[in-house]
Amino acid sequence: MPTHLADQAETRYVAGPRGERFAYRRFGRAGTRPLVMHMRLRGTIDHWDPALLDPLADRREVVVFDNRGTNFSTGAPPSTMEGLVEGSLAFMEALRLDDVDVLGWSMGGIVAQGVALTAPGLVNRLVVAGSSPGGVPGLPAPPERVARITGKDVNDDEDFLHLFFPGTARARAAGLASLRRLDRRLGQSKAVVGPEAFHGQVAAISGFGGYWDRQAELTLPVLAANGAQDVMIHAYATYAMSQRLPDAKVVLYSDAGHGFLFQHAEDFAREVNAFLDR
Repeated sequence: MPTHLADQAETRYVAGPRGERFAYRRFGRAGTRPLVMHMRLRGTIDHWDPALLDPLADRREVVVFDNRGTNFSTGAPPSTMEGLVEGSLAFMEALRLDDVDVLGWSMGGIVAQGVALTAPGLVNRLVVAGSSPGGVPGLPAPPERVARITGKDVNDDEDFLHLFFPGTARARAAGLASLRRLDRRLGQSKAVVGPEAFHGQVAAISGFGGYWDRQAELTLPVLAANGAQDVMIHAYATYAMSQRLPDAKVVLYSDAGHGFLFQHAEDFAREVNAFLDR
């Protein structure tokens, strides 16, 4: 039997405005402001670590979903950042959500910022995890090995460990534990971002000009967090956001990388819950 609440959550579907169906899960404390979570490049609703989702759901309602044309959701996959943002907003409109908190990880962090910028009256608070506004001056580029790994058709444990966790014994152990927790859902669902959706996501990222010049418009409270050893999106992006956001808190984990939110799931969940409860 599943040991995590998130692993027991039922996959549901809601019709979107273009005749598509959005796949989602909604669980936790009903009647609270929903926390709508936005996934990384090549991630699905089954790639969220239940060790993070469960403590969030203890305090609030959690909503995870597949964007248009991705994994269990139907429709044409977006190939621009604006399209990904529009897909998120269409999903929330379909669920009749009009007052939410938003969390985004990696690519999802950019989408989450776009949601807050496009529909400022919708979003109460914003959490940006392991991400960037895009267009940050002087941001170090990822090492070449990162591009080689992310471009592979299939990634194995060693690929994920390199991308998301530092090479220390403790971080590797935490990374493997997270991967094994993900196995419970993924082993049954075989959830995957197909080639068309993946190439669309890559095109959206590569063609995105960035929200760097619009950071001052994000006047809502923002929690920006990352691992200091992130090889995918350099942690400088998180620090740089704090120089432009009017109302932000920054959290950096010194012994963690892109997957810090799974490596330090309990601690980061406490940070998020405290931030959203204020």
